[in-house]
Amino acid sequence: MSSIITNNAAIAALQSLRSVNASLSGTQQHVSTGLRIEKASDNAAYWAIATTMRSDSKALSAVQDALGLSGAVLDTTYTAIASSIDLMSEVKAKLVAAYEDGVDKTKINEDLTQLKQQLQSTSDSASFNGQNWLSWNTGADSADKSIPAYFIRNSDGTVRVGTVSYPINTPAPRTSTDVQYFVDNGGSGEYGILSTEAFAVEVGSAKNYVMLKGATAPATAVDIAIDNSTTDDELDDMLATVEGMTKQMTAVASTIGSLSKGVEMSMDFAHDLSDSVDSGVGRLVDADMEDESSKLTAQQTQQQLAIQSLSIANNAPQNLLSLFRN
Repeated sequence: MSSIITNNAAIAALQSLRSVNASLSGTQQHVSTGLRIEKASDNAAYWAIATTMRSDSKALSAVQDALGLSGAVLDTTYTAIASSIDLMSEVKAKLVAAYEDGVDKTKINEDLTQLKQQLQSTSDSASFNGQNWLSWNTGADSADKSIPAYFIRNSDGTVRVGTVSYPINTPAPRTSTDVQYFVDNGGSGEYGILSTEAFAVEVGSAKNYVMLKGATAPATAVDIAIDNSTTDDELDDMLATVEGMTKQMTAVASTIGSLSKGVEMSMDFAHDLSDSVDSGVGRLVDADMEDESSKLTAQQTQQQLAIQSLSIANNAPQNLLSLFRN
């Protein structure tokens, strides 16, 4: 039965066109954004997982930045340590030269004074972003150092950032192997390798020799300095003290080097982990562009056909006019 009131063919064609347009709009959205799941209504479960993983990826990026900062602090510290060890080698060479008969020890002492000044400035300038791991200035410097190392999401959904520590605050009484700072500018002398008396005590020196004697250093501290009256026994004590200091400086360099290597490995892992997280998010929500391209072509064709079908259906009532012509 044909009717000019109800055009069933047009209704069916219109429904088909609406369905094709909706599918085409979705495909065009996927193509323009590159995402198969853009909002929660697309797939609530996958959207929630992807949102959490994106948050973790940002946290990992922040950890990488923090590790980069820590790495810079460690690199600066290690560079200063290596330079200081070289300067201590020069100090030892000068002291050995002072054993020679007839040598002008006052001239050698001038060189020692220059080397000590260089040791002081090297330690004081080993600062990055306000952090100096070689120069002790206030009581706050006695706190152990810590650097971020990794980011963890626990099975219960909580997150935390892991750190590694560099011990500074060894309880008194401290031995030479407990000292980490090179220079103690705070006055106590106990926190600086170059200013503590521990090394002279360990070698049984007759005097408590220190390389750098601060203005408020203990009265028992004796500055390493020579003149023409300096005896070989005194040189022996000075040389043994300097050797002990250099040994501890080398130990500190080894620790800093290990920390630096650990930070470098953590940075590589954080970078790889971030890439894996991003890849995982992509697998969940990214659109398959080859598939979307084929869908787009097919849906555009379907749209054209649906429009043509609707046009034909809309023209059907006009054909009924021929039944009423003479």
